[in-house]
Amino acid sequence: MFAPASGLSVFDRDNGERQLALEYLAEAWNVAEDDGVQTSALAHASLFAALATFVKMHGDEAAADLVALLPDRIRSG
Repeated sequence: MFAPASGLSVFDRDNGERQLALEYLAEAWNVAEDDGVQTSALAHASLFAALATFVKMHGDEAAADLVALLPDRIRSG
């Protein structure tokens, strides 16, 4: 089950719109799981959708720069 991650620095607690968006995504995630969609499929689709949107909004180079930072950020928690 997906739950909003309030402790992550990526989500600014003062930004109500981001928190609301995360709550909508969590609800959709939970409904999909209840309907039998595998968690791994949800995670893959979510990452793909997020990256595709990021590329559309910020361009290829910015997206590539972001993705290049992910291994270190993931490893450091």
